[in-house]
Amino acid sequence: MFEVELENIRKSYGSESVLDGVNLRFERGRFSVVLGSPVSGKSVLMRLIMGLEPPDNGRVIYRGQDVTAQPAGLRNFGYVPQSFALYPHYRVFDNIAYPLILAKKKTDLQARVEKVAKKLRIDHLLSKYPNQLSGGEKQRVALARGMIKDSSVFILDDPLVGLDFKLRESLFIDLRDMLSEVEGSVIYSTSDPLETLALADDVFVLDDHRIIESGSLDQLYEEPRQARTLQILGAPPANFIEAELTGRICRTPLGECEIDVTEEATATRPVRIGIRAEDIRFQDFGSSYLLGNGRVLLREDLGAETLLYFEAGGSRFVGFWSNGEPAPIQEDQFEFGVDPNSMHVFDAANGTRVTGIKSAGALV
Repeated sequence: MFEVELENIRKSYGSESVLDGVNLRFERGRFSVVLGSPVSGKSVLMRLIMGLEPPDNGRVIYRGQDVTAQPAGLRNFGYVPQSFALYPHYRVFDNIAYPLILAKKKTDLQARVEKVAKKLRIDHLLSKYPNQLSGGEKQRVALARGMIKDSSVFILDDPLVGLDFKLRESLFIDLRDMLSEVEGSVIYSTSDPLETLALADDVFVLDDHRIIESGSLDQLYEEPRQARTLQILGAPPANFIEAELTGRICRTPLGECEIDVTEEATATRPVRIGIRAEDIRFQDFGSSYLLGNGRVLLREDLGAETLLYFEAGGSRFVGFWSNGEPAPIQEDQFEFGVDPNSMHVFDAANGTRVTGIKSAGALV
């Protein structure tokens, strides 16, 4: 059952197209993340679903009913905007309680506010005013206010944007814990792949004014059908190298290998190979591995792991290793390897995957 559906949504501001033929289906009871760059139109999409703006074209459907012309108040969705949007003259308690007061649902108001505040660890702040809070505390108040509403749909528009990594990491845990008890659907937008990987059940990749790919988090991470999805969904970002494909033979800067393709072609065609950072090996190479010689550009110690930025054959790469083990690279010059089975191969012209989808049980 789909909770919210969007059919052929289009939205422009003057001559600038923001959304062009967007089709989406959000399943009931799922945590759905719309992932895109900061200027991809995510906030506009969230506002259209919420009912704060009308589309130029297309329909918004809620549980089978067309609500395109219905105002936001009647849709009764929980909403957390990108900005804090807190009322400065209201205490934290009143800011959180405001949606319930507006809906004239004052029964058990104190208990409900305290429950959601405790979940987000701001129950000690209920008597304070917004100007007495830190940025992270304000964000938690905004989240609490958006999630307290009696609703089956909660829309969160990039709610952690602007917070530093430690604050976001803490909020990942609290937010996921709180939302696990919500009997409804969450539609969450972000430009951060880490948020997506930490929170999502389903992912919708918004790029070039439309949804280019959607599916479960595991599907899109392990076997993306679009090069842009591989590029966006990953931290650190995937590496890309140019190569050539003839039939099943792929010639890369690291050597030649045979790959499974969806469709064999006798003519040689250019392809782009995507390699995730975790698939680069610095030791224990298998017999079928493609090998290259790298030169260290930068080591970045992140505490639990070290990122290694390096150059090989005119291309730049990033890989990493766990700091819980001895560093596999001691010198500035070193050898690395890539298992051909871990490579993601895309047509260079249109960015579409040309290798088979293993999870489907056969070539697709």
